[in-house]
This record gives sequence, C-alpha cells and structure tokens, in this order.
Amino acid sequence: MATLCNERGNDMNTIRSSALLIAALILPSLGPLAATARVSSISEPVSPSIIIHCGNLIDGLSDTLLGARRVRIDKGVITAVDNTSRAVVTENDIDLRDYTCLPGLINTHVHFDANPEDAADYGIYARRSTRDNLDLILKNAEITLKSGFTTVRHVGAWFPDAVATAKALIDEGLAQGPSIQTAGPYLTIPGGGGDLTFPEIPPDKIPPESQQGIASTPEDFAKRAQAAIDKGAQFLKVIASGAVFSMGTAPGAPEMHQDDIAAVVAVARTNGVKVTAHVHSDQSGRDAILAGVDSLEHASLLSDKTIRLAAERGVALSMDVYNGTYTDTTGRELGYPEVFIERNLATTEAQRSVFRKAVKAGVTLLYGTDAGVLPHDMGGWQFEIMVEHGMTPMQAIQSATRVAAHHMGMSQEVGAISPGLQADIIAVRGNPLEDVSLLREISFVLKDGEIVKAP
Repeated sequence: MATLCNERGNDMNTIRSSALLIAALILPSLGPLAATARVSSISEPVSPSIIIHCGNLIDGLSDTLLGARRVRIDKGVITAVDNTSRAVVTENDIDLRDYTCLPGLINTHVHFDANPEDAADYGIYARRSTRDNLDLILKNAEITLKSGFTTVRHVGAWFPDAVATAKALIDEGLAQGPSIQTAGPYLTIPGGGGDLTFPEIPPDKIPPESQQGIASTPEDFAKRAQAAIDKGAQFLKVIASGAVFSMGTAPGAPEMHQDDIAAVVAVARTNGVKVTAHVHSDQSGRDAILAGVDSLEHASLLSDKTIRLAAERGVALSMDVYNGTYTDTTGRELGYPEVFIERNLATTEAQRSVFRKAVKAGVTLLYGTDAGVLPHDMGGWQFEIMVEHGMTPMQAIQSATRVAAHHMGMSQEVGAISPGLQADIIAVRGNPLEDVSLLREISFVLKDGEIVKAP
C-alpha cells in the first residue's frame, strides 16, 4: 500500500496511529482469538536474502507459462527472476520445483465483517460487540491470506471502524492478513441496499457505526464521502441500486440518482481516489458510468448498450459470477429467506450472460468474489466459472494479478513476480493453465517475504 499511503502522507500516518491506539485499547480484552492473531500473525520469518526455485512460473506479466525459474528475494522485495538451468538448490532455499509459482492473488471484492451464514439471521449484526466484529474481521483476513489472496479491496462495510483497526494491525505486523484497500462505509440512501435495516433488528438496536454513509441528497452524499476519506477510505463505494441480500429493495431498482453519484465522484477526484458502484440494474449501471465511476460491482442486468459504454469509458467490472451457485445450494441449507433465493435465481444467469458479453467486448474485468456472501476460504473457486464463460485460464489469472493491481493503483507494489515488487508469491502443485481448479487449493503462500503457508 506504499503508493497510496505516500499520496496521503501525514494524513494516513495519523489515521494509522489512531487505529493502532484504538487497537491497543481493544486487544487486551479480545480473548483467545486476539491472542492467537498476535502470536500466529508473526509469520515464519525467512532470512533477509532467500531463493525460491519454481518448477514453472506465471509471472502476472507474460501471457505464457515461463517454465522453471529462480526468484531471489532480499528484505521482502523481489530482486531477480532468472532461468534455473544451472541452479543448485541449497539447504536454505525454498524448493518448489514440483509447483507452479504465481503472484499473490488479488480479490477486488471482499467483506471481512460478514459471513455467509449471517444472511439467515441479520439480527447477528445487532448482537455482535466491537470485540466480536474485530475478532471476525481478523479471522476472515487470516483465512483469506492462507487461501492465496495477499491483497484485497474491502468494498464497503457495516463496521468500517473495526475494519480500519484490523487493517492497522495487519499493516504493523500485529495480525496476519492481506494488504487491504478499504472503501470505508457504504454510501447509500436510507433503507437502501447498504443500510442495515432488517426485520430482525429493532430500529433502536441498529449499530451507529453502520450508519456513517447514509445520505439523501447530493450535498449530503458529498459530505459523507469526504468524511469517509478523512477517516482513511482509499476509494469509495456507492450503492446505486438495490441488492440481492436486503429488505425493502430490489436488485433491479435504482436507488441513487446520477447527480448523487456524481457528487461522490467529484469529492473522490478532489482527493485522488476512485469510486466503485454496487449495481444490478441497467439504469443504475448507466447512471454510474455517466457520473464518472471507475468500476461497477456485480453488473448483473446490464444491457448490451451499457456494456459497450463501460468498454468505451474504460469502466472496469468486478463480477462475482460464482457465488450464485453457492447461494442456490448452501444458502438454501442455511435457511436464507426465500426472497433472497428468488433474487439470486433471477440475477445469477443474467449476470453470467453479461460476463460473457463483457469478455467479448473487451471490458476490463477484475477478479472479485463478494467474499462474505461467499465463504472466505473459497476465494479461488471463481476461476473455473470465469473460464467456463469466456475467459482463458491466463486471462482469469491476470484478472486477479496485474489487471487488479493496475486498477487499484498498486502495479508498482503487487500483481506480478518481477524485480522491485513485494515478495507476494503463491504456489500450486501442477499447472493451473491446464486445470484452473488447482487455484482452489493453494500449497504455498509468501507475503512480504514471510512464509504464511508451506507445503
């Protein structure tokens, strides 16, 4: 996150210090999970200079499998990548000659303050304490990292302050998790898809932390957007249309007007950050693009015309094309409300059709699973369905490496195995270009030059 933090300079340092102060006050009372986070988060250290021997390499930059390569790492930074034809594996090297190495993966749509089972009883959000929320976020962050995702976009939160605290702990090496780029709170209308209003939660029990992004006019949205950035948001998320998992809204119904979204975009541009829009409806997708957003989440019901507009304007799509299957199966078993099941059925195949058309139209597609709706240990399950619906395996992998890194403004830090970048490296046994499902099970994870998971 160095590039983003440098842009914000002292402001981000102040934010981090504040979050760490909060964490210092909270952690002593967090119990066993927090203690585990502090101890286990000190990943197995590697020497300042190490060598990894890869049987094959997908570097995130080339469009082909590069074959056997040797990767040198010094103080957590990749310093060399070269052919291994004459390489000798020493006792101190990391031997991955039976594996394919890849850059640490990037998930551009996660929610660490939520789990899939929550959708069966949203009252849980009123019953969880500050301690509970931080526990949950740290647990899901660690699960995500060990699943091979070393960088994520946290695309809105009902508990943005807890996410900020967790991010600070991870950044300082006090907890284990991926690098987090956070949007802060959802920017949404009252009762909209980002408002925590559910029958299970009495109005007087709605957590105040969840209400930070609620607004009704362009002027109010601008104020909420600026407040989110002042508290550390590195991009912004607007809830432009209804959601699948919400009450009182519908996925195809617009919620924010174009001028509301434009007001948020204006604040974002002034502060040098991007805006993404939660969109299911075609009208909301078009409004968001014309208002100047940088990306759309879900994009389930876009028309051919709006898909072309996204391509023309360079607006990226982050489409969670796998989790509809999860919701239709496991969601039923968990007891999701029938309205959620019905909405999921209505949007899943439509979304996959949009995805296929977007691939053909040359739209920038980002790897995003909507983790929190999908379990946090299933981040790699989406690659298969992206390939099934039009991508090559390499395109799918690049959507979770260099393409995502570029969109997030992090190409100089992550997204590739290349000299000068962070030593974020994963490995799988076999060749994921032949069987992309191998990315479901990651054998080896290195983050910032520290071993997180080993075969």
